[in-house]
Amino acid sequence: MTQHVSFHLFDSLPQSVLEGWRDELRARPQKEADLEWRKRTQEFLDSGYGSCFVRDDRLAEIIETALLCFDGQRYALHAWCVMPNHVHTLFTPSAEFKMSEILHSWKSFTAHDCNKVLRRTGRFWAREPFDRYIRNERHFQNALRYIEDNPVKARLCGKADDWRWSSARRRLGSLGTHASGVLAPREMR
Repeated sequence: MTQHVSFHLFDSLPQSVLEGWRDELRARPQKEADLEWRKRTQEFLDSGYGSCFVRDDRLAEIIETALLCFDGQRYALHAWCVMPNHVHTLFTPSAEFKMSEILHSWKSFTAHDCNKVLRRTGRFWAREPFDRYIRNERHFQNALRYIEDNPVKARLCGKADDWRWSSARRRLGSLGTHASGVLAPREMR
């Protein structure tokens, strides 16, 4: 199944903030609370909290290279965006690979290499990613747009294809529009 998976740096969502949100949202109906939780999380990550190690182009390149490494073999990578403190991906695992294995590979490899560049040790990524199964073509297109427009929403650039560390630069660069004809995976058609 195609999935939108985001993972973030270890210090980009402090526990004190998360605990405050849990307390505030506890009284709301579950569906409403879940929606508000996702919205707050996205906005907080886009605010650039934490070390934002991935602002360093050397680290962003390590991450992008890792994402692209097994594209077409272990998974089909439909969209990605490397932000200063988090990463968005939209991909379909190959039949013989699980999402958790792919994600572990990305995070393990990039944490090691990024820490090496930074001359540091210790945790790099937060343990838990955010993941959502893609339900249909409309959901796929919305996720793709969200991922590629994330740097614009976070005010890091003027238009999606200006962001160096995103599929938008490759996909939209010559087209200048989201109407690129990217189709959802076969199971959604």
